[in-house]
Amino acid sequence: MAMAIDKSWHSICVVPGRMACEAAQRLRGQRFLSRDAPRLPLPDCSNQTDCQCKYQHLADRRGEPRRAEASGIGIAPKPRSDERRRPGERRERRGK
Repeated sequence: MAMAIDKSWHSICVVPGRMACEAAQRLRGQRFLSRDAPRLPLPDCSNQTDCQCKYQHLADRRGEPRRAEASGIGIAPKPRSDERRRPGERRERRGK
């Protein structure tokens, strides 16, 4: 059975067309959730009849990995707080 794909974060960005208007240029690089995307042609478009702007579909509204592990950055382990020995000190042997 195929798993359902969560489309909660599906998004788009506006790709300005050739001879794009200023309104489309202002949106370059902005990501919108699909349900919040502006309609094309944009209301402020100066070329309403021949607008060539398009949507680029993206799987996720967020641009880059949000966690260090996902981006490949190593994370140093937390120092143990329950350690009572000093550096170089060894445990006592039992049953001497």
